[in-house]
Order: sequence, then structure tokens, then C-alpha cells
Amino acid sequence: MGRRSISRLLQYIDLGIVDYKEAWDFQKSLFDRRYRGEIPDTLILLQHPHTYTLGKVADRNNLIGSEEFLETNKISVYDIDRGGDITYHGPGQIVGYQIFDLKKWKQDTHLFLRTLEQIIIDVCKEYGLDPGRKDKYTGVWLDERKICAIGIKVSRWITMHGFAFNVNTDLSFFKGIIPCGIADKEVTSLKNEVGHLFELNEIHEKIINNFVKLFNYDEVMKTDLSLFASYKN
Repeated sequence: MGRRSISRLLQYIDLGIVDYKEAWDFQKSLFDRRYRGEIPDTLILLQHPHTYTLGKVADRNNLIGSEEFLETNKISVYDIDRGGDITYHGPGQIVGYQIFDLKKWKQDTHLFLRTLEQIIIDVCKEYGLDPGRKDKYTGVWLDERKICAIGIKVSRWITMHGFAFNVNTDLSFFKGIIPCGIADKEVTSLKNEVGHLFELNEIHEKIINNFVKLFNYDEVMKTDLSLFASYKN
């Protein structure tokens, strides 16, 4: 008899708008549970209030907004443990955090990054855009305009953090930083490129479908908010 393959399950949770620190703590709790094999690979989809995050190698000089600018716009700032430089999170931007065990897929962090990029590339193509990659930079680009930033952490082959996809994002908030430390490039959004607002649930569905396809999941399951509530207990 042939060897029976193990079914791959992706669970996902839509958190709505959640404070960055609270979502980061939630990721850490899921990381430990995924490492112990208590939960399957988990995709968190959410938005954050206005936030700047600086990765492990970020140059603080890339935060160019004054204290007055931060206070007036109620922007939080966090130094965090992902790769990459500085980026912005805010309403209208779909953020995806992956708590995946790469030992169950492929133990290749570069391939993992390229696959995240491909997921967003394929979503953009569904709206008539022609996105791609740049050799020197991680993320998804439309010519010289970045539409999706990506920064991850991998420890013991378990992933954390992920992508920030500008859908209906107010791009004016990027003026307080040099995004990803790249001074000679611009940022853009799906709304900016296509010319109208998007229903975020529609984009969520396309993202999830692409995760299932490109990471070879056999099943997908939406988890209710009790998973988020339980991590505090």
C-alpha cells in the first residue's frame, strides 16, 4: 500500500482593527503553541491603528516625523523583532501574520518570502495590474512604487510577522518615515492604482485562496475570535 500523505490544514482569523502590541503578543502565544504542535499553521488578517514599526536592522533616522507629528496623528512607534527597516501600518491596509511551521512545508526562508510576494502579486493581477519584484528589495512593486511590504522572523522554522498590503491605505502617513529605508522610491495602494475603494473582505478571500494554492493546503478553516480571547488566559 502507498504511504498516506498528511493533510495540511490552514486556520485563519480576522481580527479587525487591533493595537499593534496586542497583536504582537498574540503572535508570540501562537508561535509557542505552533512549536508544540497544538495548533495548525495560522494566518492572522487584521488592520492596525496608525503605527510605525522598526525592524531589527532599522535606521532610526528613517523615522522623520517630529514628536508633534506623531502626537497630532496619534501614531504609535514600536521597535520589533522582524527583519527589515521601518514601515507604516494603518486602517485600510491588510496586514497578514503567518504562524507557519516550515518543517511541514519547505525549510527555505527565501522561498517563503518569494511565495508571500507571489500571493499579493496574484491578487493585484486580478485587478488588471502588472506587479512584480525588485532584485534588491523584498516586497511587491508596480514599477518604482511599493504596494506591499514584507518582513518576517523565523525561529526553529516557525514564522512570525508577514506582509502589509496597501489596499485603501491613506498614503499621507508614509510622509513621516522613509519607507523601508528606501529614499528614492514611492509607495502606492490598490485604491490609488485602480481608482476606487475596495471591500476588504473581498481582498481577504482572494488572499486566503492564494495561501491555500501556493502553500499546498488541503483544508482551510476560519477560527472565531475565541482564539484571540483565550491567549490572555
